[in-house]
Amino acid sequence: MKVIALNGSPRKEWNTATLLKHALEGAASKGAETELIHLYDCNYKGCISCFACKLKGGKSYGKCAVNDDLKPIFQKIEEADGIILGSPIYLGMVSGEMRSFIERLVFQYLVYDRNYSVFFPKKISAGLIYTMNVKEELLDQAGYKQQLKNMENSMQRLFGSAESLLSTDTYQFDDYSKYETSGFNVEEKTMRRKEVFPVDCRKAFEMGARIAEPK
Repeated sequence: MKVIALNGSPRKEWNTATLLKHALEGAASKGAETELIHLYDCNYKGCISCFACKLKGGKSYGKCAVNDDLKPIFQKIEEADGIILGSPIYLGMVSGEMRSFIERLVFQYLVYDRNYSVFFPKKISAGLIYTMNVKEELLDQAGYKQQLKNMENSMQRLFGSAESLLSTDTYQFDDYSKYETSGFNVEEKTMRRKEVFPVDCRKAFEMGARIAEPK
């Protein structure tokens, strides 16, 4: 059993990375081998629309033809039993690195037939972890829930199953006094960091354990 997590945050020791590490600890508790990959360490771009993955009889049919840092990662994902994607939400969307990664990951397996079927080689479990500054009660108003649910549905269609964890109203700085943050209630954020974020960490651990359970 192998579970891979991909960090779409530029920070390796903050909210998203912390939740991913707890998720991998949960997977490891079930005996899984785990690996954490930081996407901001990789050199790649989004899909370049070469359509080599759609060329009938082509050597790259069903595979991304671009030879960059994502090629070995895609190979690892095909060999894995579970995958967890983590990203902060920037301006209502996942980070640019995560978006480009998802473009490249999904498009290669998408078939342009009448059913827009997918041919990922096997069924695996997928988890999606998001961190964001927006408060939970504003998710619907901001349109986040539907957009992130659409992402979950896409991952479910590709891999066979998917689930999401949303960590809201997260703590962003070590010292809020150094930044212009008058729009925030720092005391409330500090309290959430102490009381709510540990709950999210536990949920991430439980997600990882579920993903690593034999199917």
